[in-house]
Amino acid sequence: MSTQDIHARSATTTPMPSVRNQQEVAKLIDVSKCIGCKACQVACSEWNELRDEVGHNHGVYDNPLDLTADSWTVMRFTEHENPNGNLEWLIRKDGCMHCAEPGCLKACPSPGAIVKYANGIVDFNQDHCIGCGYCITGCPFNIPRISQKDHKAYKCTLCSDRVSVGMEPACVKTCPTGAIVFGTKDAMKEHAAERIEDLKSRGFEHAGLYDPEGVGGTHVMYVLHHNDQPSLYAGLPDKPAISPMVSLWKGITKPLGLLAMGAVVLAGFFHYTRIGPNRTEEDEEPGPGPEAPVHKVDPSVHSYDPRDPR
Repeated sequence: MSTQDIHARSATTTPMPSVRNQQEVAKLIDVSKCIGCKACQVACSEWNELRDEVGHNHGVYDNPLDLTADSWTVMRFTEHENPNGNLEWLIRKDGCMHCAEPGCLKACPSPGAIVKYANGIVDFNQDHCIGCGYCITGCPFNIPRISQKDHKAYKCTLCSDRVSVGMEPACVKTCPTGAIVFGTKDAMKEHAAERIEDLKSRGFEHAGLYDPEGVGGTHVMYVLHHNDQPSLYAGLPDKPAISPMVSLWKGITKPLGLLAMGAVVLAGFFHYTRIGPNRTEEDEEPGPGPEAPVHKVDPSVHSYDPRDPR
């Protein structure tokens, strides 16, 4: 996307000079329609040219077991026994949530390594990434991963390159059941409301839209059967929020640290101007050392020289 589409940059407080007005976009994932086919995983890998290492069978459907620097989307499967004793398959597509108030961007110390576009997409710029991993600490969803190959952070980009030219993300295009849809955030909320009404009519009284306020809302939203218990879906946070460590560092500790550093520099300057540089006494000339011991020859011992004719 163009620099005119950037709304915020990491480690930068200067506002962008000109940001074009764009509608916020969002991806809506309806877990009630998902069949766990993993077509979205394949499409993500194909479009982004990702080739993760071949893993092992761990006896579960999750493969790979977790997100990696080369797997930006994974399907998470959960068996849930409801109060009636019936077993439910809860399947969730996991990846970056593209928060309106991204904790990764707030935590990142490298200018421009993480950007947020005017349409709501949060993207990583590996050219500026220093591999510190602070983005992982700042993310309440535990999404970014550090590559062991180049020590850079990676995550889902919401196919920002496709969206910038009017295309939908690759996972949306390939979904065979329509469980993943994409459009403006307002349109996605309207679509979600229809799906929630349908689910409630079928007995899921706690069905709802997962768009957590703790991160200002997200640009990847879920329609959940059990929206009162998001954690049922493979540990989806009930009330995600940015880590207090990030707020402490950016809000209080960092300014105080900079102030302390400035005070030390200022104190050193005044010490130099008023007292001057430190001076040391010249080293004294080394005095004569102790007298060398005199070697005395025993008179009873006679030396013999074979060259002496005597």
